[in-house]
Amino acid sequence: MAFDIKTKMNGRFRDLQGGLFLSVEKADVGEGAAKFQAAGGVNMAWADMFYPDPSIPESVLKATVEALETGFPSHYTLPIGMLELRQALAEHIEKKDGLKLDPSRNILIAPGSDSGLMMAMMPFLEAGDEVLVPDPCYASNYLNCTLLGAKAVSVPTWYDDNYRIHIEEMEKRLTNRTKMVLLTHPNNPTTVVYRKDNLEELAKFIVDNDLVLVCDQAFEDHIFDGIEFVSPCTLPGMWERTVTVCSMSKGYGLSGYRIGYLYADDHMMDVYYGAAVNVLGAPNTMSTFGCIAALHDDTILPGYKERLDRRRMLAYGILSAIPGVRMRPSESGILSWLDVSRLGTSQEIVDYLREEALIMVNPGSQYGACGEGFIRIVSACFSDDGDAAACFERIADALTKLAKEKGIA
Repeated sequence: MAFDIKTKMNGRFRDLQGGLFLSVEKADVGEGAAKFQAAGGVNMAWADMFYPDPSIPESVLKATVEALETGFPSHYTLPIGMLELRQALAEHIEKKDGLKLDPSRNILIAPGSDSGLMMAMMPFLEAGDEVLVPDPCYASNYLNCTLLGAKAVSVPTWYDDNYRIHIEEMEKRLTNRTKMVLLTHPNNPTTVVYRKDNLEELAKFIVDNDLVLVCDQAFEDHIFDGIEFVSPCTLPGMWERTVTVCSMSKGYGLSGYRIGYLYADDHMMDVYYGAAVNVLGAPNTMSTFGCIAALHDDTILPGYKERLDRRRMLAYGILSAIPGVRMRPSESGILSWLDVSRLGTSQEIVDYLREEALIMVNPGSQYGACGEGFIRIVSACFSDDGDAAACFERIADALTKLAKEKGIA
């Protein structure tokens, strides 16, 4: 019998597939996306603002180049991140949330919010623990729980009431093993910004049941239509039991810089600081200087918000007119979320668009059972609105053709 190395692996990792032996549909696993693009396809499945066009703000580019020319970026920063970056983030968070954080006690820099999210969860979860996860949500929420030996418990939310979290659905799934609520706010993929009253209900549930909240706020920097954004950690009783995970990727368009950050009460942060070098290593030194410049440039976020507001409405105007498709204007960030259930399953529509329009998008089924029948499109791809509009039109033409074939148009 041939030796099978996977028999030596633990069950949390053993069944993972990276596309080397079997086909993997996820755009961010293996080389599938690269091969698709090399063959002439367009990737609108990565949540990367303005991808693939050059888009570094001038102030960030200048600071990055100047830092590189000193030669210093060949060296480590502190594993918890450079103090100057933590200070700039403390100022940013105070402007946004009114929280006064000590940059030496409440903030940790991570090499991207994906690793930051895993880091945030690690100290709390062990085998047998359960995590309540509003569904649909970021796909890593489910896998992270598995990799840490815990069980992600899906809590359904629905398009028809704009994905409000129903506390009674949380209560139905609460057990003596429940330890954490894992929230993506604003939501990825739906773009929904959870309203203050709903978050207050959730906070009461968490406090009453002595749970921990890990809140992924990677898309927090661009909120539309005057919707109030509330960080759950600011609600009564929540600061001491919430870890907030954020990113420089989605708001500042610096995905390739790989800088994310956590903030939390110092009793939690003391543990994160203690584990930082073992789990995270250290953030990229050159990127650190660029991100400090970004945070000090007050023109970047307002300018990007104006562009993204225009782009989401451009996407809505073209894609919402497709026969058989439902969608709302995005409430936040860089994504569009479409109900295509009348046309086919999520995966059927993704496969159809790859073949018919040569465009890669995400199947909603990757984001939980409640995402089935939907697709996610990164509507902020491309720097130029015209290039984006041309792709929206290709998607619309392909799906309109499909709708006619199904007798819907």
